[in-house]
Amino acid sequence: MKTRFILFILAAASAGFVRAQNPLVTHMYTADPTARVFNGKLYVYPSSDQVPPEGRKANDFCMPGYRMFVLEGGATWKDLGPVLDQNEVPWGKKDSFAMWAPDCIEKDGKYYYYYPAAPLDGSAFRRIGVGVSDKPEGPFNWETNYIDGVSGIDPGLFVDDDNKAYLYFGGGQELFVAPLKENMKEIAAEPVKVEHLPAGYKEGSFLFKRDGKYYFTFAHTFPDEGYTIGYAMGDSPLGPFVYQGKIMDNISSGTNHHSVEKYQDKWILFYHWWDISGFNKLRSMRADYLEFKQDGTIRKVIPTLRGIGTPGIGELIQVDRYNEINGCRIAFFENGNERGWYICETEPNSYVRFDRVNFTGAKKIQARIACGQTFGKFEIRQNNQWGKLIAEFPVHYTGGWNSWETVEAKIDEPVDGVHNLVVLFKPDWGGRKLVNLDWLKLTK
Repeated sequence: MKTRFILFILAAASAGFVRAQNPLVTHMYTADPTARVFNGKLYVYPSSDQVPPEGRKANDFCMPGYRMFVLEGGATWKDLGPVLDQNEVPWGKKDSFAMWAPDCIEKDGKYYYYYPAAPLDGSAFRRIGVGVSDKPEGPFNWETNYIDGVSGIDPGLFVDDDNKAYLYFGGGQELFVAPLKENMKEIAAEPVKVEHLPAGYKEGSFLFKRDGKYYFTFAHTFPDEGYTIGYAMGDSPLGPFVYQGKIMDNISSGTNHHSVEKYQDKWILFYHWWDISGFNKLRSMRADYLEFKQDGTIRKVIPTLRGIGTPGIGELIQVDRYNEINGCRIAFFENGNERGWYICETEPNSYVRFDRVNFTGAKKIQARIACGQTFGKFEIRQNNQWGKLIAEFPVHYTGGWNSWETVEAKIDEPVDGVHNLVVLFKPDWGGRKLVNLDWLKLTK
């Protein structure tokens, strides 16, 4: 991309706000997302991946620390910054790049952040530490030692309706659970194995409760495929659990680590993939809605580009994260840490549909475009390509297919509520393609 386009993205990232659809963020690599609703807000606490520095194995996980994100508006993730760096762990090895999946939970008005790290004393592959804060955003006060009696990866926390807390952890052939003391920093009993799970490598324990049933979810590999997300159901947070099958199939023969949270009356599966990097050690967190059958079992989630959320005024509508596309396609760009997609090869009467946009209060709509030829227009329509005409953009030559400008059109007739949005491309007669389109944005 040309310099002015890159500068625009850098400015957006430096402001702390990042794109909203799948993947949830693109300015850095994020994995193992644990989602929590605190005080009505949706937070995500992921791990982070990076390209290994010189001297480390290239084909290995390289995970230096943690960040946190919160959903702002209907579909914009705000980067709240670092949580904990590998070299800040009081009991951990330095420069270990071993900061795997974390979790954060609230109990009695305090927020407890749990994380695995390689211990300096060499007592285990990973130990689990904890920090406490008065706010979900931190800062956290870190305990000077790891939790005694616990070794393993991927801490998953659960606080039941009776205010009792449980720590789930482990990786390999076995997963474990231990009740926690009231201080949330010590286990109240010896860990016990979670029984009756299928054979094979397992990790990423995460428990949630719905309609009186306990759902124990976990990452799992079958002999003939890579990581899947599986689940079992039971009547107690300690089990026994009955295996029910998969929540999500394997994606591209690599890891998948997840969480499940309910937000604004919708259940959401958070997970990761590596569609940006093309390498399963450089992952990006994603989310899709999750549904239950009448008997309480889970419908298998199919990964989508569109993901979750409902963008409204002032939020980017990444139309390349479409629900439907016809006659055009998407292309990928990358420059340093800045990366993303855009719509291109927009042939006559091609279109792209993006579901769930909140038009309430919108008077104008902006579009970021690049065009190497003229003439023609593209239309914004409601719900489908034959739907109500919302706005119309005449297209002009911007200096080339990689020379980007932001243009604006008036919404002539007010549109209220949430509707699907369709962009219909109409190059003039003889035109092979019309425009490259990066994003749309509703304004007042």
